[in-house]
Amino acid sequence: MEWVVLVAAGLFSGIVGALVGLGGGVILVPAVLFFGTTLGLIPNITPQSVVGLSVVMMIFTGLSSTLSYTKTKTVDFKSGFIFFIGSIPGTILGAFVNKGLDLPSFNLYFGILLIILSTLLLVRKYLKPVKWFVENGKKRTFTDDRDTYVYGYPIWFAIVLTFGVGFASGLFGIGGGSIIVPAMILLFLFPPHVAIATSMFMVFLSSIINSITHISLGNVPWLYTIPVIPAAYIGAKFGASLNKKLNSETLVIALRIVLLLLGVRSIIAGLM
Repeated sequence: MEWVVLVAAGLFSGIVGALVGLGGGVILVPAVLFFGTTLGLIPNITPQSVVGLSVVMMIFTGLSSTLSYTKTKTVDFKSGFIFFIGSIPGTILGAFVNKGLDLPSFNLYFGILLIILSTLLLVRKYLKPVKWFVENGKKRTFTDDRDTYVYGYPIWFAIVLTFGVGFASGLFGIGGGSIIVPAMILLFLFPPHVAIATSMFMVFLSSIINSITHISLGNVPWLYTIPVIPAAYIGAKFGASLNKKLNSETLVIALRIVLLLLGVRSIIAGLM
């Protein structure tokens, strides 16, 4: 039974993760914790082991998505590398801090983080664009079939920001996409399609470092990676394909709804 649950969780994580640039960990972590600790369908699951499972899975969802998005030329590889460099020390630090979290605390903090991110995306239309980051940073352009977008960021600020993203990634096993995608859209004015594709490239790179750290800590339940990884890889290819068919605003709405629902569910679990 646990393998059926893990295949379903991996497949859905891959689809949603690639579709909105989250990496999939933001889906897999609460799903496996719910079925494993609340329903008892997955033996020997702890916050540490589910994070270890998640970060290994995200290597493959990140790779699958990046290969798909490369074909549409929506991956900003230069920005992805800069964000990755900033995230490395934060990822390692977050993985070590994760050792001290019990399940209720993990769920509560994780849920609060997701609610904050969802709220930022909800009110983004009512906020003035933060053009300072673009005007005082490294400008980049992207042209699609209809428009040309100008976006950018100061490199020093991007590195500081992604240190925090990396810390959350190592702590919660979420890949960092749930934080970096809203930041790229709200602060750096990335076109949503480019933000999502670049996020998945960063997820791929940072998950390698994240996995090495969690493997060294003994957090990876290797048996459970067997059903999760192939399902997530296939799901990520489907999610990236679906992404190409949706407009930018639809993607932002989908991202906001996913973060809100998961955040509420996680906070409730943490308080009970």
